[in-house]
Amino acid sequence: MAIQLDIVTPERKIFSDEVDVVVVPGIEGEMGVLPQHAPLVTTLAPGELRYTKGNKDEELAIGQGFVEVTASKVSVLTDMAMSDDEIDETAVQEALERAEKSLSEKLDDEDYAATQAAIYKMMAQLNLKKKRKG
Repeated sequence: MAIQLDIVTPERKIFSDEVDVVVVPGIEGEMGVLPQHAPLVTTLAPGELRYTKGNKDEELAIGQGFVEVTASKVSVLTDMAMSDDEIDETAVQEALERAEKSLSEKLDDEDYAATQAAIYKMMAQLNLKKKRKG
């Protein structure tokens, strides 16, 4: 038995296929989803989304968003979803350093929150990249 997984960003549909299991980074920790899961909607935290199809495991770095789960479908709406191949580690590391430096400047609450959110997404990308290297 499989469950439909759809991953969508504002730019495009990233993935749409049936998979065996999905693990998403929820706001309160990782959550595994199998077919016939109880329906729910929850907030995503930046991190690593994993899914298994057959004997193949795939991973994506994802940003903030929402996940809706039904008995037969998982819909992920996120502001970022990137595979290991799409991540430019050097560029992300440089952007991360700039963002961390800007936190030491006087920022209003909105700019501070936006910078923190960007840092979390960059950390998700770097963690996936480093995991693939190791």
